[in-house]
Amino acid sequence: MDIGSIVGLVIAWALVLWSLVIGVGIGPYIDFPSFLIVIGGSVGIVMAANPINKLIVGLKSASKAFIYIPQSEQNLISQLVDFAVKARRDGILSLESEEENMKDEFLKKGIRLAVDGTEPEVIRTVLEMDFENMVKRHDNNIAVVGYFIDIAPAMGMIGTLIGLVAMLLNMSDPAAIGPAMAVALLTTFYGSLIANMIATPIATKMKIRSIEEQHLREIMLAGIMAIQSGDNPRIVEQKLNAYLPPSQRKSQFD
Repeated sequence: MDIGSIVGLVIAWALVLWSLVIGVGIGPYIDFPSFLIVIGGSVGIVMAANPINKLIVGLKSASKAFIYIPQSEQNLISQLVDFAVKARRDGILSLESEEENMKDEFLKKGIRLAVDGTEPEVIRTVLEMDFENMVKRHDNNIAVVGYFIDIAPAMGMIGTLIGLVAMLLNMSDPAAIGPAMAVALLTTFYGSLIANMIATPIATKMKIRSIEEQHLREIMLAGIMAIQSGDNPRIVEQKLNAYLPPSQRKSQFD
């Protein structure tokens, strides 16, 4: 679980709500018509802009902003170096028995191709295609959440215009001015909250997770290709350690 995402959102929302409470209270900021315009309008537009299957997958992937088990780069490199040692000692076919220890499907696919004696160019092509399609899927999922960053404020502006029109049409009735003004102001407020305090942090964290996963795939690809070519395990380790900052580089052979 990503504690940073949860704690950050809780702090942000708690401070905003607290500022409302110590001001005029939360009650004046609750307006059901404004809520319907912004929330209902935003959800409807996002649904209209995306195929339903893409929308469902994109919204499900948003959970990665909160529920995510990071994979250690150092542990991955250590595993790949161990594979290189075993392949060097017992032959690359010996890695077939390691398949049950590989939780990542990308790594499993690459090692399986190498064990099967697939040509290096074919292995690289297959894995790079897998990598590129993963990036496209991530970008599509991030875009679904990103729609709310643009749509929610726009729906807030629409609500503001609706409220202003209603207010101007009822200037002679003082009792009608207050509710109309509430719609005019609160829709902008709601749209800003959704865009900046929900959609933006989630989409940003999804981008970070995507970059982290891409980095891991790059390490896997480099390791698989080095193992397939029969590189010395020390060389494999040096190649893979290049993906880490100098302060995090370790050697199993020291």
